[in-house]
Amino acid sequence: MAVYSIKDLEKLSGIKAHTIRIWEQRYDILKPQRTKTNIRYYQEQDLKLILNIALLNRNGLKISKIAEMTTSEIANKVASISEDNIQHNSQLDALTISMIEMDEYKFNRIITTNIQQLGFERTVLEVIHPFLDKLSLLWLTGSINPVQENFMSYIIRQKIIVAIDNEPFSFGANVPKFMIYLPEGESQELSLLLMHYLLKSRRNQVVYLGQNIEIEDLKDAYKIHKPDYVYTMITEAYSKQPVQNYINQLKKAMPDTQFLLSGYQVVSQNIMNAQKLTILRSLEETINYLNTIRK
Repeated sequence: MAVYSIKDLEKLSGIKAHTIRIWEQRYDILKPQRTKTNIRYYQEQDLKLILNIALLNRNGLKISKIAEMTTSEIANKVASISEDNIQHNSQLDALTISMIEMDEYKFNRIITTNIQQLGFERTVLEVIHPFLDKLSLLWLTGSINPVQENFMSYIIRQKIIVAIDNEPFSFGANVPKFMIYLPEGESQELSLLLMHYLLKSRRNQVVYLGQNIEIEDLKDAYKIHKPDYVYTMITEAYSKQPVQNYINQLKKAMPDTQFLLSGYQVVSQNIMNAQKLTILRSLEETINYLNTIRK
């Protein structure tokens, strides 16, 4: 079972540690445990409670009022706000709670409601992408386990696939063709699927190769499709060796195409500037670049 410091609660809820201590003393809303050396720590039910309280407090409920509510009353009020309120912080809080509780109905409902009200791309930019950023923090603190992450990833994956499927195919000599894939050692499938959607929604032709693609297989696909652009993402692989070596192999194997690269290792390592190579350092930068592409 995961345990949390008060700093963990602050990072995950957005409520200052000092404020949490005052709420404990004044309203007795949390009851931290103590180690044998008298260090305070919190358990999973405390994290869920502070996330719920943070959501209610950000939506106008005073802490004195929340302290008088039962657990079921808090849960019902949170559910009501989650479905009706599309404010940024409220959505992130509600998604985090539903993931930790593995509540598929609630998680799915929040995403679906946002898609209906904002459209798919705005939902990705304003809700899903910030939530995935928060997920990385949850991983660092050990706040979620692989089962919870798989639960969340499956729902988001299905939403992206449906969105891709709803976009029409684009063909023709004037339509830019992209070949997208992940190299060996990379598992960021959600990011690759999102790139597929962004490209297809802008009426580009997309050849989706998937994960764990070796360079020799990539060369075979390149000969068949002759894409204008090749996109990949390098975040987990090449952390202990230069990404530049891999990029040099790509350019040698496919010298006539334009490469688009993103991911932590690409951005953090010192990649040499070169012709036919563009580094996309953020989602915003990626979208701006895609909006300029014409053939």
